Amino acid sequence: MSIYLYVEGGAKGSLARECRKGFSQFLNKAGLAGRMPKVFACGSRRAAYEDFCTAIQNGKAAVLLVDSEAPVEASSDKAKPWQHVKDRQGDGWERPAGVTDEDLHFMVHCMEAWFLADKGALSSYFGQNFQVNSLPKRGDIEKVDKADIYRGLSQATKETQKGEYGKGKHSFKILALIAPDKVRSASPYADRFLKVLGC
Repeated sequence: MSIYLYVEGGAKGSLARECRKGFSQFLNKAGLAGRMPKVFACGSRRAAYEDFCTAIQNGKAAVLLVDSEAPVEASSDKAKPWQHVKDRQGDGWERPAGVTDEDLHFMVHCMEAWFLADKGALSSYFGQNFQVNSLPKRGDIEKVDKADIYRGLSQATKETQKGEYGKGKHSFKILALIAPDKVRSASPYADRFLKVLGC
């Protein structure tokens, strides 16, 4: 049975293609070659949730991957993602009938948290004048505040030839480069996500 993966990010056109390509390359390196989920770049978090709900209503085997946007339960073993998105101000999402906590996953607090797990890939991508010491130094990347992540990326990249980090401009290219084993080692939620997909 095909798995349909609905992800936050990408919106439309070339950015959607970049998003699908970035996630596909990341998942391929994680060990899903030959059994890849079909990736849908949905744009906003809300759009991803709504597309996921539609897929579930149509009887598809679907998984939702979004930014948590806020702190979550420290241990992914105790993860209650549907409670998180129901309680979080601005979300209020209801869990569709027949769906479990194994069907909702987070890039904690945002996708860029994953990048912190592979600073070597970031340095390689941005090249000369990349200031790795400007990045947040915490090893527990799930605890790094979203604002600190973006501030660090901005400071680290502002003198590089590729220019200051921009979400649409750079994010999915970097996603394609980072090492899944490093991400899952640094993020229990990433490990949980990849295990559910079968790697």
